[in-house]
Amino acid sequence: MRIRLFSKIFTILCIASSSVAQMNFVEDDHSFVVKKLQGSIVLDGHLDESSWANASKLENFSQYAPSSEVTANSQTEVFMQYDDDNLYIGVRCYTKADKFSASTLKRDYGFMSNDNMTFIFDTYNDVTNAFVFGVNPFGANREALISDGGRDRGAFDDSWDNKWRAEAQRHEDNWTAELIIPFKAIRFKEGTTKWRFNTYRNDAQSDEISSWMNIPRNRILMDLTYMSDMRFEEPLKSAGSNTVIIPYVAASATRDFENVDELESQLSYGIGGDAKIALSPSMNLDLTFNPDFSQVEVDRQVTNLDRFEIFFPERRQFFLENADLFGGFGFRRVNPFFSRRIGVAVDTTTGSNIQNTIYAGARLNGKLNERLRLGVLTMQTASQIENDLPSFNYSVVAAEQRVFSRSNIGFILVNKQALNTSEYSGTVDNYDRVAGVEYRLASSDNRWTGKAGWMQAITPNNEEQKFAHVFNLNYIVRRFSLQYAHSYVGEGFDAEVGFVPRRDYFASNPEARIDFYPLESRFSQITLGVNTRFGYKVGKEENDYVEGFSLVDRQLELFARFNFTNNYGLNFNLVQEHVFLLDDFDPTGIQSDEVFLAGGEEFDFTYFRARFNTDRRKRFFLNMNGTIGQFFSGQRFGLNGSIGYNIQPYVSLASNVNYNRISFDAPFETANLWLIGPRVDVAFTKKVFLTSFFQYNNQEENFNINTRFQWRFAPVSDFFLVYTDNYLTDNFSQFSKRNRALVAKLTYWLGV
Repeated sequence: MRIRLFSKIFTILCIASSSVAQMNFVEDDHSFVVKKLQGSIVLDGHLDESSWANASKLENFSQYAPSSEVTANSQTEVFMQYDDDNLYIGVRCYTKADKFSASTLKRDYGFMSNDNMTFIFDTYNDVTNAFVFGVNPFGANREALISDGGRDRGAFDDSWDNKWRAEAQRHEDNWTAELIIPFKAIRFKEGTTKWRFNTYRNDAQSDEISSWMNIPRNRILMDLTYMSDMRFEEPLKSAGSNTVIIPYVAASATRDFENVDELESQLSYGIGGDAKIALSPSMNLDLTFNPDFSQVEVDRQVTNLDRFEIFFPERRQFFLENADLFGGFGFRRVNPFFSRRIGVAVDTTTGSNIQNTIYAGARLNGKLNERLRLGVLTMQTASQIENDLPSFNYSVVAAEQRVFSRSNIGFILVNKQALNTSEYSGTVDNYDRVAGVEYRLASSDNRWTGKAGWMQAITPNNEEQKFAHVFNLNYIVRRFSLQYAHSYVGEGFDAEVGFVPRRDYFASNPEARIDFYPLESRFSQITLGVNTRFGYKVGKEENDYVEGFSLVDRQLELFARFNFTNNYGLNFNLVQEHVFLLDDFDPTGIQSDEVFLAGGEEFDFTYFRARFNTDRRKRFFLNMNGTIGQFFSGQRFGLNGSIGYNIQPYVSLASNVNYNRISFDAPFETANLWLIGPRVDVAFTKKVFLTSFFQYNNQEENFNINTRFQWRFAPVSDFFLVYTDNYLTDNFSQFSKRNRALVAKLTYWLGV
């Protein structure tokens, strides 16, 4: 009862803060009119057509970094015009010389590793979602979606792909580009006369980031609060019918060498595809049949020193557009819907995860009106008789209603339904459901942000406390920020399609920091702060060591961050932790079964972390983290990060390195844990790419090879050839093969 009352009080405070904060707005004196195209545009990157002289012109960019209070040193000119079918953008970026930086010609390059221009369009003027398009001096393109108001980096999704074009040209003291963006590629309301807009630029030669609409240094560039109004000379017409079919054909040869009965490679063939049907300018229906995700890049392996499940982000294209509508509820570690659960089943004999074939799926998502967003998803997976697993249907309904100027209220219902369970032995529940409601605060000036949510599990069992609650409230201004978050996960909150590593657990996380922005200094920003975390075992779950509400985790962290004007960075963290183990635990992951830290023991330990990074835009780059100090009852020295070299813009050589030396008293064996991941990216042209990724992990005793060749032979149409190999490294003298696969896949974008 106390938890519920506590939650209600904080929810009321959150809404009250919202209603006060919504009265503040960012001043905007940058509005402009986009004119109709007079003449024609030849897409070649040269701004030599007479029609550009009549286009709307934006100039006088402001510096964002290293300072946000001055005019940009390297100025930029943006030209914009439109006709019934397309939006046309021209850009001229002035530079000190012709030493342009670009790490790759590959699509969806990183903003910080390239000279480039980025354009953001909030087509529904809702300060919540936006479309992103970008180009670099070598004509490489990128596109992305922004959700949740762009309030943090997790709101940026560059996996979205669509059909548009851009070209660029390099000159002695500037570079130019032209972009043609079909109105069919983006969604908006027919007859609209206004979008919200901003654009920003990264210039490596002057170590400067600039933007059209001035953005405070304590905000991130994609923050949708800071945008101007672009008004069209005439109302926009409907983009017309927009239906796309993306079929694929695939063939593979695979072999599991650890299966003694599999004596040769298994050949298989597949056909399937996706369809995107625009039901209206703002509502889209996505369909998939027999989806194949073989071309999706493999996950980066990690050295797991934690007691709980590791989070890996979704990479499959079908699940990514409007992913925030489905997956934005709760917190990262208290999430009622995690799409990676679909297509994965549990082997009932070993308890390990195994792949589960997806037959088909459908997803309806978009806006019903300017304030209401709706998403409906359903996926059907195959049964697995050999594992006593029935077929499952996964269905999700999510809605988001905007209130005040930027806040919203969200609702979600998740259902995992087992089919034909009478034909199986009952090793799984017939259903698992979660319903949730959430209020998300975002003031118009972005000073106040946060959320308050309640989720209820609906399951066949009779466990207590089938609910979870989350709360977060942040106050951020230029000089300082205060943040508070807590989550409560009941013992009976069984969200099988979610990501919830811990149950019967209450966590509280207050944080405070202060920011300095020195003028005429080597530092662009200095941040000092304190971060705390308290974790309590609620006591409803049976446990041999804890009864009632008891503190089991505590962390105090003091941190200092130094950002330099040359884009270098240096961070220091001093951390003190208290852990009460509820279960036996091997912190190294390599000890024999009888060697572990025993459940019921308490540990207090202190350690120091440091991080250093160089400028990612330079040919040589370095990003390293070091950890030294106590670790439970032992000692730990850790070094991890990445080092690389770019032969711009064609070849990128990089390697992730992770080393941990963990030592305890006998009978523990000292652990030297290595995870090394060299990677080679080659962009032969803007259409032909080769990526080779190697991963050696001695904690998992595995060496992995993943090589992917991609040829984009037509817009959004690709041929992939993917080779994957895994070796057991328990004994290097043996170095035995585990499994191997070679996959060829062809996809083609058909506009109807």
